[in-house]
Amino acid sequence: MAKESETGNRLVFAYYVTGHGFGHATRCVEVVHHLILSGHDVHVVTGAPDFVFTSQIQSPRLFLRKLVIDCGVVQADALTVDRLASLEKYSETAVVPRDSILATEVKWLKSIKADLVVSDVVPVACRAAADAGIRAVCVTNFSWDFIYAEYVVVAGYHHRSIVWQIAEDYSHCQFLIRLPGFCPMPAFRDVVDVPLVVRKPRKSRKEVRDELGIEDNEKAMVLNFGGQSLDWNLKEEYLPPGWICLVCGAHDNQQELPHNFKKLAKDVYTPDVMAASDCMLGKIGYGTCSEALAYKLPFVFVRRDYFNEEPFLRNMLEYHEGGVEMIRRDLLVGHWRPYLEIATTLKPSYEGGVNGGEVAAKILQDAAHGKNYKSDQDSGARRLCDAIVLGFQLQRASGRDISIPEWYTNAQNELGFRTGSPQSSDAANNSSSFFQNSVCDEFEILHGDVKGLPDTVNFLKSLAELRVSHSSEKPYIRERKAAAALFNWEEEIYVARAPGRLDVVGGIADYSGSLVLQMPIREACHVAVQKIQPAKQRLWKHAQARQQAKGQKQTPVLQIVSYGSELSNRGPTFDMDISDFMDGGKPISYEKAKHYFSQDTSQRWAAYVAGAIIVLMKELNVRFESSISMLVSSAVPEGKGVSSSASVEVATMSAIAYAHGLNISPRELALLCQKVENYVVGTPCGVMDQMTCACGEENKLLAMLCQPAEVLGLVDIPSHIQFWGIDSGIRHSIGGADYGFVRIGAFMGRKIITYIASSMISQASSNSNGHNNHEHDISLLKTEASLNHLCNLTPHRYEHTYVKNLPDSMSGEAFLKEYKDHNDSATVINAKCIYPIKSATTHPIYENFRVKAFKALLTSSPSEDQLTALGELLYQCHYSYSGCGLGSYGTDRLIQLVQEMQHNNSNNNKSTQTDGSLLYGAKITGGGSGGTICVLGKNSPQTRQCITQIQKRYQKATGYKPFVFEGSSPGAGKFGYLKIRSREVSQKNK
Repeated sequence: MAKESETGNRLVFAYYVTGHGFGHATRCVEVVHHLILSGHDVHVVTGAPDFVFTSQIQSPRLFLRKLVIDCGVVQADALTVDRLASLEKYSETAVVPRDSILATEVKWLKSIKADLVVSDVVPVACRAAADAGIRAVCVTNFSWDFIYAEYVVVAGYHHRSIVWQIAEDYSHCQFLIRLPGFCPMPAFRDVVDVPLVVRKPRKSRKEVRDELGIEDNEKAMVLNFGGQSLDWNLKEEYLPPGWICLVCGAHDNQQELPHNFKKLAKDVYTPDVMAASDCMLGKIGYGTCSEALAYKLPFVFVRRDYFNEEPFLRNMLEYHEGGVEMIRRDLLVGHWRPYLEIATTLKPSYEGGVNGGEVAAKILQDAAHGKNYKSDQDSGARRLCDAIVLGFQLQRASGRDISIPEWYTNAQNELGFRTGSPQSSDAANNSSSFFQNSVCDEFEILHGDVKGLPDTVNFLKSLAELRVSHSSEKPYIRERKAAAALFNWEEEIYVARAPGRLDVVGGIADYSGSLVLQMPIREACHVAVQKIQPAKQRLWKHAQARQQAKGQKQTPVLQIVSYGSELSNRGPTFDMDISDFMDGGKPISYEKAKHYFSQDTSQRWAAYVAGAIIVLMKELNVRFESSISMLVSSAVPEGKGVSSSASVEVATMSAIAYAHGLNISPRELALLCQKVENYVVGTPCGVMDQMTCACGEENKLLAMLCQPAEVLGLVDIPSHIQFWGIDSGIRHSIGGADYGFVRIGAFMGRKIITYIASSMISQASSNSNGHNNHEHDISLLKTEASLNHLCNLTPHRYEHTYVKNLPDSMSGEAFLKEYKDHNDSATVINAKCIYPIKSATTHPIYENFRVKAFKALLTSSPSEDQLTALGELLYQCHYSYSGCGLGSYGTDRLIQLVQEMQHNNSNNNKSTQTDGSLLYGAKITGGGSGGTICVLGKNSPQTRQCITQIQKRYQKATGYKPFVFEGSSPGAGKFGYLKIRSREVSQKNK
């Protein structure tokens, strides 16, 4: 042990440790250990067990104060976070008693004469330090404002004050000591990076194995879920022969373990056990991930639900080739063997520092002496980038930032399918011509053609590359490796394509029966499907193990690979026995199917794809006797409000239908896809997205009356007009609370209107005395009393009769008590929530009128007045969205930039005596609350320059470079399908 400082310059540190998880306490121990070795006093404020600290530090200079003033997250079990309960618990722990906490902590900090407050990463500790006049420093890889931000989206924006308060607390920190595997943390002004903070093993590998009775020829695995009690029914057959499992955190009432499982003591020193093992199985947390990398221990991990720290740690782990992902289903049923066998082949390559505890302790000492740490000159850019990532919920800005590690942007760069700026048509055609020739060398197209679409040619090229990827020395990312083992290249493959869509006008009024105008965009999703006999399918190892465990042979299996998994926290692969969709010879219910996919959040995405199969089973009585292999590659960015989910659903349904010889019209296919999203995914949505993806045509707007899905035809986009989409960088989700609240508010409003109309009929009848003076009014009221869609109510009738009688808002409890139900099968009223009524009801009624006017204007003679009127309708639509609560800072800022550019152009044109402007209007699109805006302008190179200027100005203001959507492409119906076969196989068969 190192000698204590002899300088006599003893410092006092107050070290606050969050109440979430052992990982924070264990890394704190390492920093505290070095502070005490340097001769300082450390008061640790923690809720962790004493042994975590006292087992490593025996010193009178360590003071433990058992107190929890934040709660981290509430976990239903070792893998599941309860988001709403987490926010409620934090409010109960840190918000309600905030004043008392601050007063107590300020008094305590002064009483111990603290020189520095260290927080990992308790928000209120930073504010208490400021109030006490003491400097504060945070040591962490994530912050709670980032973790809770996504929870607020789901739980309701009335919780968002929690996030703002946390961020404000962190802003009192002098600087951040940032650990590897970090998340975006914009609240901190300055950042100092340090190496991994890990505990050191105390015993040799041989000593530990001898003590535990592990033979030299046995493989040892650590089962470690970060202090969470495990009460699973562990079985001998979970492990390969010759393996021993060392169980950390076994429940006190744990059943007697099989002979190849060993229960470890609760206070076991896990670094010793890990260093003596051959791999580890557990959930990803900072402690497990950092120590696995430090000891070069292969880590078989299972994703957790709703813990946003995880993707960044996972990427760090996989970047250093130290991780294997296990599907949660396989964890719970004991199909461990194939994953453990793969783990033993890994060679973790982390060569970075592991002395982060010592480095951090030195920085803290300097800070306590008054030294100021400033990060590099790009600190401002780092904070702006982090801020937009925080708001975008794990979606990060395009391009590189010096303060963000390279692995953070690997996914999009590796995929290479999408770019952040429009491609010129000439470049696209040249690219298409060049690649089509190379693709034709690899595949024979037996049906269909690429229709000059460069993205389709690119997709075929990527398929061709998969055939040789297994022999290439290039290190493919994990999803590419899985895709390379997906198809049997001797068999035919079917390819379908579906574009995303830009909501030009109509938006969320679709669920109220509005007319909508939608444009299919250039970006699209491609799905490749192979229908194959089970005996010929190339099964992944864990799928083989699952079938062997069930005693099954040649049973149809569905295997899916989805590209782009690293852009969000989801698994890249999914597989299941197709028989899982059957029960007693019949397809399972939609409710059971929804539950099947909801069990593992990291694989919930598969509901959008595999959901097509159960819908076809139930709606068209299709039975699948063959196996199915699928590759999904979408260039439609997620979370930007351009129907990324609908494009996946439509492309998937199309490819499956064509591969199985099903003749389904584009309209019927769109309705089936809506059932996938409503009933299997469980997301409330109208059908306009799916209908546009399926029925749309290039350079035309699809006109649809959503009652429920009547396609009125296609409206040509006049040659002098063009529409652009500009992404705000704020993540849009129709599953978010705002969309759901507004939708429920609109249906509540409709129900109230029908009640008002019925009451007025009764009143008019009782007052008529046989006279027919009010016959016309009563006829209207009868129609309105049975109103099926809000949009069938005209604006003048709404203003004249109903708007004054609608409440601004109403609690779910009050509404249910008075009106019983809102008659919307896609949403459920929460009795505790307050819903907007008047604004949510007003929007669709007026929006329907605006869409009708917009459609009529598009077909009128070209003129400046036409463009000005079209633009004004878009602006009115945008502000109506905001009135419902569906706006966002990012989209409002973009609209402001469009208006500024429009007015500047107009003034410049007046001075030069030229007519008109270049830009005329813009609006938020889709479900609102972020996402993309639609911009209307003249079809000219000068207008494109304006769009580029807006893109640059937004980037300067926010640090985020917007994705620009330009151009259109055919819907799935127009594209049809490709049937391809390896040219090598075709030549062999000749």
